[in-house]
Amino acid sequence: MSAAAKIAGVAALAGLMMTVAVIAAVTEPRVPEAANAATARAERDPLTAELARCRALTMPDSGCEAAWAAHQRRFFGREGNQP
Repeated sequence: MSAAAKIAGVAALAGLMMTVAVIAAVTEPRVPEAANAATARAERDPLTAELARCRALTMPDSGCEAAWAAHQRRFFGREGNQP
């Protein structure tokens, strides 16, 4: 392979990399639809919002324990029954 061909290959690769960098810098990042759906669900259901808050906690919280218990009752179909 000649020196001219190597230079041309490197120049083509650099041009491709520059094109990708410009496109990445110009386009706006997309918000995943799942994040939008989770936010909308949390706004409709206060239990979902409370569970989201509890996921970030590292210490025990009585409000979180009650929220998880309510979530378990709802999940297992015992909404109106006592555990």
